[in-house]
Amino acid sequence: MDLSVAGGTGRWDEVRWSKALNKVPKEIFVREDIYRAELQKIFYGPQWHGVAHEAEIPNPGDFKTFQLGEIPLLINRDKGGQVNVFHNACTHRGTQLEMADRGNKLQFQCPYHRWTFDTTGRLTFCPAKGEGYEPGFSYDKHPLPRLRTATFKGLIFVTLDGATPALEGYLGEVAGVLAGIMGGDGRLKLIGYHKTRLECNWKTYADVDSYHAPLLHKAFAMFNWTGGREGVQHIVKPYGHIASTSLLTLPEDRGASMLKDTSLLEFRGEDPRNGSRVVKMFPMFGAVKHLDVINLRFTNPIGWDATELHYAYFAHQDDDEAMLKHRIRQSSNLIGPSGCISLEDAAVYHRQHIGSRTPGTIQFQKGVQSTSDFNYSFSQKDEASNLIKWEYYRSIMGFGRDV
Repeated sequence: MDLSVAGGTGRWDEVRWSKALNKVPKEIFVREDIYRAELQKIFYGPQWHGVAHEAEIPNPGDFKTFQLGEIPLLINRDKGGQVNVFHNACTHRGTQLEMADRGNKLQFQCPYHRWTFDTTGRLTFCPAKGEGYEPGFSYDKHPLPRLRTATFKGLIFVTLDGATPALEGYLGEVAGVLAGIMGGDGRLKLIGYHKTRLECNWKTYADVDSYHAPLLHKAFAMFNWTGGREGVQHIVKPYGHIASTSLLTLPEDRGASMLKDTSLLEFRGEDPRNGSRVVKMFPMFGAVKHLDVINLRFTNPIGWDATELHYAYFAHQDDDEAMLKHRIRQSSNLIGPSGCISLEDAAVYHRQHIGSRTPGTIQFQKGVQSTSDFNYSFSQKDEASNLIKWEYYRSIMGFGRDV
């Protein structure tokens, strides 16, 4: 293995995995050729990717830009109220149409040659009205390419592969937990974002587990905050999705001995037995509800060694003013890149990425009952449930195992 560059010796698809099911080769995190193959097989392949929620674009003309792998997306609500996902590129010479993260526009004009498109993606103007262009040129032949989309409770998914199964089946049992995170009906109101760049491979971020939480995050120890086993629902699907619902045990004083504002640890919502919900979908989309924080995580690789993470925070449309302020306060201080729960994550992901340049394998231990057979009986506090996702990844990429 060449440790000096993001590469290695031999073809990428010749990388062998250990026969021990709890081991994953480190070089898959640091080889650019493997990342290039992942773009084609996973990000542009038969998978659904969460890219936005309709609450981010509530009004006609609202838009959001995002990226799927290396493909720029333009997500908008047209004048008729329909949500669309287009390629963010002019159909003339491929120039990026929109650079802003969000905004409101009733037309998108290319800065290069002034081709102009309406909110439905229809070409409405080009210089000289197309005179002198190719024979048979007409506006109708050059709309913005539209991606295949599906929605669940307002959450917008896209896929680049026509063979991707219907979203309902793709979500499966995970759908119930995902709906619970979004207030049951997905009638949300955007309250803000945290955005961060992680200096690690996308799979390092996607490999996060619940086992680490009380060990890495100082706030968990300070607040004596643990997830109880009673009533825990932990769903692990063979196509890589993980969803859990668990009771939260919080300190009786709600952190009064350490916090100036104890509302940070107040739970004003539903039954506290549902105090923590987490959904991790393959390959990267995530959703979290801790206490009263509703957090959707739109994530994308921006290279073999970097990942961009957008924490989007929401309230429910039925919230009163007091509940809205409470959600904003918790969202600002609990989850994001510098929040009590996530403060140490980015540093550890980066250190994992550096460590992955050493030869050998990473290995899973907590919850591993066998190194030769898979099972689906996991605890929320285990790390072994991630191995199901790794097996799905290995099968998609076509890596062979030693025998």
